[in-house]
Amino acid sequence: QVQLQESGPGLVNASQTLSLTCTVSNVSITSNYYYWSWFRQPPGKGLEWIGYIAYSGSTYYGPSLKSRTSMSRDTSKNQFTLQVNSVTPEDTAVYYCARDITGWGVFDYWGQGTQVTVSS
Repeated sequence: QVQLQESGPGLVNASQTLSLTCTVSNVSITSNYYYWSWFRQPPGKGLEWIGYIAYSGSTYYGPSLKSRTSMSRDTSKNQFTLQVNSVTPEDTAVYYCARDITGWGVFDYWGQGTQVTVSS
């Protein structure tokens, strides 16, 4: 059973950098052909796709956060990370990691989500 677990600080100050890690179990993040994604859901709003880091290490970001986002990975720990720079209270959300099995938005495993609050 594949498992994903998000971790990181629950509270970030405005203008700082939000950093989250997703730890993956029972499958290598370098295995063909998986795409490791980040989502977020602000309070009262829908789910927003942020981007992914692929099995190859390449990255692709959605348009809404592209200018402030970076993703990376640590293959020795089987983890991938999300960084969002210059956060504002509008970045307050539950953040999720998930596995995409196609690269085109078919997700089969999800983390439970982690709440991040940006304080002003």
